[in-house]
Amino acid sequence: MKKLYLILYYGFGRYLPASTNSYFKWCRKVRRVLASKCFDRCGQNVNIEKGAYFGTGTGISIGNGSGIGVNCSVHGPLTIGDNVMMGPEVTILTSNHKFDRLDIPMRHQGMSIEPVTIGNDVWIGMRSIILPGVNIGDKVIIGAGAVVTKDIPNNAIVGGVPAKIIKYRE
Repeated sequence: MKKLYLILYYGFGRYLPASTNSYFKWCRKVRRVLASKCFDRCGQNVNIEKGAYFGTGTGISIGNGSGIGVNCSVHGPLTIGDNVMMGPEVTILTSNHKFDRLDIPMRHQGMSIEPVTIGNDVWIGMRSIILPGVNIGDKVIIGAGAVVTKDIPNNAIVGGVPAKIIKYRE
């Protein structure tokens, strides 16, 4: 059944208008139903926006009230907490090329998989990139265009390339 839902999502649901269009609010529900059948866990009132890419959905858990933004690309293993807002074109990576050995070309060394965890009440700005193995705390704000390479503690506001803590929410 999962294959059928993936075919329906990528063949039809992914191209429906964004949920911000007041005439097409039903599109949000269609995408949520299709995507929820692909994820390992999908909470209530989840919003999967137009153009969102999530591979097969395997290894992805998304909490209540969270969303994957317009044209975002996310990969499992990924845990998204409750009430996470994701701007357009965010990329979350969980795999990387191995490069430990110098006697073998990098493309022949295989891949490493490192899960990403995003806490509750997080806002991820447009075109941010989150790299493999990163843990993002609760109540974090990630500025638009940031490249997150390291763990982020609770209540931090980060931005830049690489992302650095600007200040903390009080």
